[in-house]
Amino acid sequence: MQTVPFTLTDKDVENFTQEIMALRRAANERMSIDDFKHLKKIERWGKLSTLAGYGTAWIAPNPISAFLMSQGNVTRWTTIAHHVLHKGFDKIEGIPERYTSKGFAKGWRRFLDWNDWMLPEAWSNEHNKLHHYNLGEAADPDQVELNLEWLRDSKLPMPLRYAVVALFAATWKPLYYAPNTLKHLTSTKNNVLGEERDSATLTQLALWNPLNPAARDLWSKCLLPYIFVKFVLIPLAFTPLGPIAVINVWINTLLAEIISNLHAFLVIVPNHVGNDILLFEDVANNKSEFFLRQITGSTNFKTGGDLNDMLHGWLNYQIEHHLWPDLPMSEYQRLQPQVKALCEKYGIPYVQESVWVRLKKTVDVMVGNSSMPRQKSVSTNKRSQTSTQHTKSTPEIISA
Repeated sequence: MQTVPFTLTDKDVENFTQEIMALRRAANERMSIDDFKHLKKIERWGKLSTLAGYGTAWIAPNPISAFLMSQGNVTRWTTIAHHVLHKGFDKIEGIPERYTSKGFAKGWRRFLDWNDWMLPEAWSNEHNKLHHYNLGEAADPDQVELNLEWLRDSKLPMPLRYAVVALFAATWKPLYYAPNTLKHLTSTKNNVLGEERDSATLTQLALWNPLNPAARDLWSKCLLPYIFVKFVLIPLAFTPLGPIAVINVWINTLLAEIISNLHAFLVIVPNHVGNDILLFEDVANNKSEFFLRQITGSTNFKTGGDLNDMLHGWLNYQIEHHLWPDLPMSEYQRLQPQVKALCEKYGIPYVQESVWVRLKKTVDVMVGNSSMPRQKSVSTNKRSQTSTQHTKSTPEIISA
């Protein structure tokens, strides 16, 4: 399967846009407290996984306890924090404020709602704004091919390149997301395709220099709080069971951290990478162009069923999520077949494959075995002027 640049007539673009917007209006009408109850159910599953993991972690170092601890960690980020911070539940009346974007993980609640390597507001800025509104462009801070030009263009032997990717996958939350999200919180840059990226090795090392004010924030607000809670406070809570129990919990916590990084890498990084996913050499010019880019710049994995979707962190609905990031995740289960059918109707590429197939395509791009096709407009040969002009600072464009 390989997507190539394509064109649609202005009429098809307009009709497609109207049908996409109609799907959103129907979702708005369906939205109810049941969507929040669904979130709570998945949250319970994640908490039960965490409790089961810690409940057995003191016995001996083992992969089962570590995986259960990791699954709880991944669920808190990819499913709960992700959709709440995207305002997915803000429009549902009667829910607690801590499940809205204004109350979630704010202040001391950070340690209850989402204690992770990243500062919640930093990740929300980098992901919800910079990534979603610059998808597939050079200004997208998570554009994998452009971020890894240094590895793709290096003279390292291929086995060593794969080793670099494996090491990155096992450590990418503290080494990539924590410093980069904090950096973008204080300084956002609009890179132009072809310019030197901000992710050079020297720049990355500077982010860890304690003499750098930004690095001091990294240590004081991101790394040290997480390390203290996960690797000191929680293991010490098992002291009544003896020193061996404390050591076992510490080892399983470290194993869970590695598994969590690998799991998150598997379901997040391949979302917008592959030789059948488009990179864009200019900015989206209107609403139609924006919608089309979210589809041709994204890929879905296997969808359907709460357990399957939870294991994928609900990132298996990446196309639908990028079309409407401010919807409850339960809506993506309903919308996915409709969006896929709509794309088939208009001949718009809709990429959906196993996460393992997508991982291989992603790694191929990362090490330089393949490249992503470039394109300017994915709508028409001439820019359609009939749709509302796209302004990246106005999220209403995806809520229409």
